[in-house]
Amino acid sequence: MSSVDAAAADGAALIDQSTLPTATEIKGSRPKADPSVLPPAATTLPENQDDLKAPPSLALPNQPGQVRIRELRPLTLAEVERLVEVNNPSLKAVASQVQQAKSSLRAALSAWYPTLNLNANGLPQYLAGEQQTFDPNRTQTVNPLTGLEQSEGRVTNTEIWSANFGAQLNWNLIDPARVPQIAAARDAYESARDTYLISLRELRLQAATSYFQLQRQDEQVRIGQQSVRASLVSLRDARARYQAGVATKLEVLEAETQLARDQQLLTNALGDQVNARRSLASLMDLPQDITPTSAAPARVLGLWEPSLQESIIAAYTFREELDRVLLDISINNSNANAALASVQPVLSIFNNFTSQRFQGGTSEPPVSTEVYGWSFDNSVGLSATWNIFDGGRARAEYRRNKQAAEESQFNFASERDSIRREVEESFYNLRDAQQNIRTTTREVLSATESLRLARLRFQAGVTTQREVVDNQRDLTSAEVRYADAVLSYNASLAELRRRTGLDQVKACPPLNLPGKKPEVDRMESVPIEPDPNTPACEASQLGA
Repeated sequence: MSSVDAAAADGAALIDQSTLPTATEIKGSRPKADPSVLPPAATTLPENQDDLKAPPSLALPNQPGQVRIRELRPLTLAEVERLVEVNNPSLKAVASQVQQAKSSLRAALSAWYPTLNLNANGLPQYLAGEQQTFDPNRTQTVNPLTGLEQSEGRVTNTEIWSANFGAQLNWNLIDPARVPQIAAARDAYESARDTYLISLRELRLQAATSYFQLQRQDEQVRIGQQSVRASLVSLRDARARYQAGVATKLEVLEAETQLARDQQLLTNALGDQVNARRSLASLMDLPQDITPTSAAPARVLGLWEPSLQESIIAAYTFREELDRVLLDISINNSNANAALASVQPVLSIFNNFTSQRFQGGTSEPPVSTEVYGWSFDNSVGLSATWNIFDGGRARAEYRRNKQAAEESQFNFASERDSIRREVEESFYNLRDAQQNIRTTTREVLSATESLRLARLRFQAGVTTQREVVDNQRDLTSAEVRYADAVLSYNASLAELRRRTGLDQVKACPPLNLPGKKPEVDRMESVPIEPDPNTPACEASQLGA
């Protein structure tokens, strides 16, 4: 056995790319949207969330009290996803576009049916007139008013009541543009349905990511509060030792510096938390006076079971983006055929019917209205039109649409490569975050113990405040990195769900919590006094 055959036997040989199946062989040239591969969007809210319905689309507050936050509503991830599906206006707009495409398809299907036109001229119509003629050969008379001679005239009056009615029935028996136009409209409808499914997937990913970001900011606030409490304890110990004469002023200044640094960390965390809450509220289109909060702390959601290769193949199978590009190819081909149909003959059958009824006529006064009559005409036949020469416009439009179809094929290759890159990126990020969770967990435990020992050493007088400050800073950084690792892991997990269409996540086992409540650390009882909101001009001159 040759080396090439051996490599092919164990799967190590390169695959001839020309032997791969094409997308049209797998999905068809005109794939239909399949909503069954995705759980449908929720349309109603539970009774306990009726007050979270989106305000009317055209609602616009005009008073400050109408936008003042009056309630902080804790929400879980499942509740956030449901609220987003029910309230989000962007998803509603995409759903409306699907209905518009459906109406356009129905309009295109009307080309198979005959058309009937009715017209009427006067229902009824009254015509009145008077005509006077003079004959110079007749007897001349003298006008007593002017004294001039004039010929005797003849007066004719017209008085007619009439009603005209017509009907025209036309049916195109042969219309080369009809089939490609309907096909293009049908593909546009399926493309709109795919766009809705894509928007729903993207919205769910955006909701999950925003919720994870809010959890991360909540954790950042907790870390900031913990750091401030630790700095307050360190500052209190440093001042006590300084007053006892066993510490220097430098150690007190170091503790004050660390406290200021941690207070800045907490201030930034609180600001980011508010922004994350309002960003989530905007995504869910909540009422103007309600702000959401996370009802649970950040936890690892579970484990991704499929392999990388299974994830890529699933993405190729379930992603509607590829189906939409195939539909673009079909639409361009249909438009090309419709353009060519403009120089092909059209054969129609027609039936024209006209009817008229009248009463009255034209005669010397008085006009008799007893004269009446009616008439009708009916014609049936075939008509044909053929635009034999249009200067090459139809052929040029045909080539343009065919070239657009070829462009869509290139776009399919780009979309395929992009999908694989996205899946691989999320998969590798998930693997990296999993490793980071492991290392940062150890780092947090080690930094916590180091800080505890450093405090004991400082209280015993065998070390300086610098060691306590450095260990406290290490603990804060470790906790921040752990929170970032959990956020990255959960976000990558949500991305894999969206980018593969799979939901094969193995839930983490429940936490084995002790039955006895742990003792509260002495730092937890340290109150954090709120800092006054000093104006920037005044704050910048504190050291002047």
